[in-house]
Amino acid sequence: MSTETETSPETPALDPTNIVFSVEEIQKIIPHRYPFALVDRIIAYEPGKSAVGLKNITFNEPQFQGHFPGRPIMPGVLMVEAMAQVGGIVVVQMDNFPSGLFAFAGIDKVKFRRPVVPGDQLIITAEITKAMPKRGFVMMKGTIEVNGQEVNGKPIVEGELKFAILSEE
Repeated sequence: MSTETETSPETPALDPTNIVFSVEEIQKIIPHRYPFALVDRIIAYEPGKSAVGLKNITFNEPQFQGHFPGRPIMPGVLMVEAMAQVGGIVVVQMDNFPSGLFAFAGIDKVKFRRPVVPGDQLIITAEITKAMPKRGFVMMKGTIEVNGQEVNGKPIVEGELKFAILSEE
């Protein structure tokens, strides 16, 4: 089985220079801060449905001091968190949801198809697949393309994310 990286000709390219929400606007929407703010900007947004974020991977990020010295690779758990943060942009702005802090309730079917390294640019998509406002529960599909590339026609990273609102207790 080949795992060649290829650029997808069928997928229309998003404009990475587009800014729907800047990093400053993102900080007004979700609570994450350095070193855990993993989205540089939102480049596409459909209220209540989906968002597309951008993250530039740089050598100066703290995780590369130990993951791995001499061969920096972006930790998979941080890429999953980046998908969650893009999803959070959608969820916390939904009118029919209670306000509060959303947290992971589960992740399923996560696949990593190639290493992400400094110099890569992540295009992160989060799309709501199921929302239960009365229960404060959301399911999403997350994907990450790297430098506009796929592996065997699939995104570099993909998975299903589940979120629940934390009680105020």
